[in-house]
Amino acid sequence: MHSVTSRLRLSILSLLSLAVLALTSMSAQAVPSFARQTGMSCQSCHTVFPELTAFGRSFKLNGYTMTSLPQIKGKDLSLNKALPISVMLQTGVTHLNKGVSGKQNNSVEFPQAFSIYYAGALTDHMGAFLQATYSQPDGGGFGFDMADFRYANRSSIGDKTLVYGVTLNNMPGMEDVWNTTPTWKYPYAAPDTENGIPGPGSDVLVNSLMGAGLGAYALLDNQWYGMVSFYRTAMQGSGAAAPNITGSINGLAPYVRLAWQKNLSNQGYLEIGTYALRAAYIGGQNVDGQGALGLASASDKYFDLAVDATYQLPMGNSNQFTLHAVYVHEKQTLDSTVASSPNNTLKQTRIDGNYEIGHDGKFTLGYFNTQGSTNATLYSANRTNSPDSAGFIAEADYLPWENTKFSIQYTNYTKFNGASSNYNSAGRNASDNNTLYLNAWWMW
Repeated sequence: MHSVTSRLRLSILSLLSLAVLALTSMSAQAVPSFARQTGMSCQSCHTVFPELTAFGRSFKLNGYTMTSLPQIKGKDLSLNKALPISVMLQTGVTHLNKGVSGKQNNSVEFPQAFSIYYAGALTDHMGAFLQATYSQPDGGGFGFDMADFRYANRSSIGDKTLVYGVTLNNMPGMEDVWNTTPTWKYPYAAPDTENGIPGPGSDVLVNSLMGAGLGAYALLDNQWYGMVSFYRTAMQGSGAAAPNITGSINGLAPYVRLAWQKNLSNQGYLEIGTYALRAAYIGGQNVDGQGALGLASASDKYFDLAVDATYQLPMGNSNQFTLHAVYVHEKQTLDSTVASSPNNTLKQTRIDGNYEIGHDGKFTLGYFNTQGSTNATLYSANRTNSPDSAGFIAEADYLPWENTKFSIQYTNYTKFNGASSNYNSAGRNASDNNTLYLNAWWMW
């Protein structure tokens, strides 16, 4: 009993210590640290990274703790002899169909991003995934993109297995194991909007909220998954401003995730789920960067509710077809920044399907559509006062090695910030923002 209590106390103290270091925040990736720790190839956990296999989902839910490395053992101590460190380098070349005045077209970013990871087991029941990234468009500084520290264990309820745990992370969906939640959604790499590449002006809050989040999760009978987390405003790195009364989460923002998964008789896999976020912001501009600075005495309130699904089907010869779909409905009550017309909605649909060719390549086609209520104050920069944007994203990936990926991606807009043509009253069309993006991605 004393030994169990001591181990639990050590785990809690370790988690709290790490919280001090990483209660903060580019898309996350497969990392070679896990391959080194487990002695398994990247293909064990991933189809084409960062999409997970069934084993990869289990590895994450169990706290990243499976290891084949030699251990340093002692009373209440179990450590890998080698630190699970990895490095990632991304570079990109971007061509815009029609350049933006004052911005360079055909831009080259080297590096687009450089990341260092700590990813692996901390104790027998604790593990971490921590990504710190240097990014040129973000001001040339390091910041935490992703942080997920978790305690995990196993038990049973009757004859049904139970995996349960606690997660400390920096954004909704970071703890998730499906590619339909915000952190892991397609596309997994994209041009930087800070580098002169226009992006749609409106997005649902759940796709962008970052902060310190603490939650608990459970998977029952390898089918039923549930998770609840609470988020609070936190600093996001060396270039981020400290939390203050403007633009901060008011109190706590709860995030709930439910999902059901099943291995099908045709060897396929199906997941159906839902997730929801409720948050209130004190003052500041609203999350789309629109509106005035607002009043500190009022809050902008958001409620996001989503339904999602994942389907995977092996096609033989290590080929696989995968389909992701998610629909998000957001209700906004912007009492702080747009008090004259505070009630608005956003609806977002994302669907992508990909065909993987033996872990060596992948073709993906995705569709996105964001629609919302018109608001002359909130969307004053848009000619139609509408936030609507839609289009397609096609991508081809080639992996000469498991830890190297070369991609060519094309984004085609059918509507941008409320219109297909002259959306900004200055003659710019949605198709002017069509983007060709070449990306190289190395991890070692």
